[in-house]
Amino acid sequence: MKTIKGPGVFLAQFVDSKAPFNTLDGMCKWAADLGYKGIQIPTWESFLIDLDKAAESQDYCDELKGKVNSYGLEITELSTHLQGQLVAVHPAYDLMFDSFAPDAVKNNPKARTEWAVDVVKKAATASRRLGLNAHATFSGALLWHTWHPWPQRPAGLVEMGFEELAKRWMPILNHFDEQGVDVCYEIHPGEDLHDGDTFERFLAATGNHKRVNILYDPSHFVLQQLDYIEYIDHYHEFIKSFHVKDSEFNPTGKKGAFGGYNDWGDRAGRYRSLGDGQIDFKTIFSKLTQYGCDVWAVMEWECCIKSPEQGAREGAVFIQDHIIEATEKTFDDFAGAAVDKEMLKKILGL
Repeated sequence: MKTIKGPGVFLAQFVDSKAPFNTLDGMCKWAADLGYKGIQIPTWESFLIDLDKAAESQDYCDELKGKVNSYGLEITELSTHLQGQLVAVHPAYDLMFDSFAPDAVKNNPKARTEWAVDVVKKAATASRRLGLNAHATFSGALLWHTWHPWPQRPAGLVEMGFEELAKRWMPILNHFDEQGVDVCYEIHPGEDLHDGDTFERFLAATGNHKRVNILYDPSHFVLQQLDYIEYIDHYHEFIKSFHVKDSEFNPTGKKGAFGGYNDWGDRAGRYRSLGDGQIDFKTIFSKLTQYGCDVWAVMEWECCIKSPEQGAREGAVFIQDHIIEATEKTFDDFAGAAVDKEMLKKILGL
């Protein structure tokens, strides 16, 4: 068993043009003052990290890490959720996902994909320079528009889709392997990796690449009505990153899992601040600890009701209260004794 590290906080949802959320120093002090011990850094926010410099310069990474450490914090992981998304985009989503890309590659899907692949590779190198062994990202999606197919999917479409997805990711995965860093795909609606079956399809398509791993976030499984506890039993060996985010699912006679095109606050499935939703975090922390998952517990705020400021304040305490100090003893050790083979034979009647 292994004690989970934390609490950590994903900075992405807190970035703002106003202090303290517009500088690395400001966000570090804010996080440390709330009781967080780690920060997950979104690499698309250049004021938090210059990814080009981080990939090229050990001195820059040492300075960045030193600055974070000076506030009593660790970097939990770097994140390329937005850039990873652009590794694989179906044309139906080109216009909307272009907003994540620099102007130079907009309206050019091929160039946008090449840019995304390069950026995620740089994040691998930067992670190694920062002494990190896990990285958080999205897989992107070529098949998402067919998840509830009408008309029917042609035979072989899913297999071809995952073959292409794996083809795009293999050079990235190999580079991560050279850097000694695991790729942790957030299993998430909108991605081709959105549950257990799709993760297994991708893993098989990459030839069971050892760097293919999971960012576990139970909130997305509640919205799918997937058993998020049993998921840990199936995939604990792949869980190398952990987002602590709550959610709830309250279907009515008018709406269910599909959402009715409603905004977040009006959907049956919606994200909540920690402790305000339906997720059994006690069991999750117990399972991850029991299985020895070496992860940071990183709070992600996306609540449709509570303010981010309150969510962050309460989140640090919530995570700290759920972290289990893994025991190195059993309750009846006091009654134990050294192994006596002759006595054991007598007990067995041998």
